[in-house]
Amino acid sequence: MAGIVAAGALALTGCAPSSSSSEESGEDVTLTVWSWRTEDIEQYNRIFDVYEEAHPGVTIEFEAFLNTEYNQLLTTGLSGSDGPDVAMVRSYGGLQGWVSAGQLVALEDKVEGLDAIEPAVLAGAKGHEDGKIYAVPFATQTLQMFYNKTLFDELGLEEPTTWDEFIALNEKLLAEGVTPMALGAKDSWVLPIFADIIGAGRYGATDFEAAVLSGEKNFTDADYVASLQLVADMQKYLSPDVVGVGYTDSQIQFTSGLAAQYPGGTFELTTFKTQAPDMELGVYQVPLPPQAKADQPVTPAYADGGFAINSASKHQEEAAELLNWIASKEFAQLFADELSMFSAIPGVEYKDELLQEMWDLYTASPASYLLLVNFRYGEPQGTAVLGEGVQQLFLGELDAAGLAQKLQTGVDQWFVPGE
Repeated sequence: MAGIVAAGALALTGCAPSSSSSEESGEDVTLTVWSWRTEDIEQYNRIFDVYEEAHPGVTIEFEAFLNTEYNQLLTTGLSGSDGPDVAMVRSYGGLQGWVSAGQLVALEDKVEGLDAIEPAVLAGAKGHEDGKIYAVPFATQTLQMFYNKTLFDELGLEEPTTWDEFIALNEKLLAEGVTPMALGAKDSWVLPIFADIIGAGRYGATDFEAAVLSGEKNFTDADYVASLQLVADMQKYLSPDVVGVGYTDSQIQFTSGLAAQYPGGTFELTTFKTQAPDMELGVYQVPLPPQAKADQPVTPAYADGGFAINSASKHQEEAAELLNWIASKEFAQLFADELSMFSAIPGVEYKDELLQEMWDLYTASPASYLLLVNFRYGEPQGTAVLGEGVQQLFLGELDAAGLAQKLQTGVDQWFVPGE
């Protein structure tokens, strides 16, 4: 397939006894599993090694592709004969194209334990039209501000608890010659994340979500516009050429100590620890700004994705067996331990103290990652419109009100309030 940039393919083997379907048939089986998590190849290697040890004759060939190219590559793969047996798929609206094309297998009669998953998380794995479950969710991602605690301590800085303290903190970092926040605005997908980390409390988080879904309000509402103005106001605390900074460059900017803070998702944690093992990390919720509609700081979150079966796979039984394991507590605990993420499967113990702190912050005041959860079910997707629009905001081509109107005009092409 032209244009594929694979980060790696891992063929893993095991030798422990098992009662797998491949053993019963006497045939060796290779299951290909595709993912967009190039950062996590080694961790998935170890996770799937556990499965192979219990399933002689089954080899998991894990391939990871660039995040920005993955959707198109998977669409091409599922449309032909060289696609994966099992694929990591997006949630919510990002799932629907593959479902509508009949390229994924409904799982209700194939995977046990799905009813134990939190309904709000499982909703992200369902077909919008038929309500069937097409993937086993693997993670809940929370959005918050990471910071370099080592650097904070050196500069005598503390986590801010008020908006004034937040602004004073960023001003102090500027004065010290440190970029206050790393942001890879060249890759537009990170910008709706940034917007919600900074502005969800200002526009009202879950209350605004309910109002915009019902049609009581829309994105031109004054409070949502004000939240986008906060995003614009943060530009002085980012790299001067922020729209030219790529996602991976921003990660390095943070882990190298050139930037003190990083607004991002839980999915960053393993990368940060790998790149800067000696850096002590901290996290906090951005404090409420003046005139905030939320009554306390919030942690936006979303169901990240799931593992699904390619309907064209020649190994349906073995793929279903793998997904049953992915839906188990054994996989969930391995996932949490290896990847430092929140498993979608209940009953997991989070041994990483920072991970537990993030989970506690989220459960105390949860919110949805608004555009990803609700506004990816049509074209143009809300996250795509806002991402491009924030780039224009930073370049001085749009103001906050213009960006809000751009977003509303975009989703008006398909979104019907109340449905």
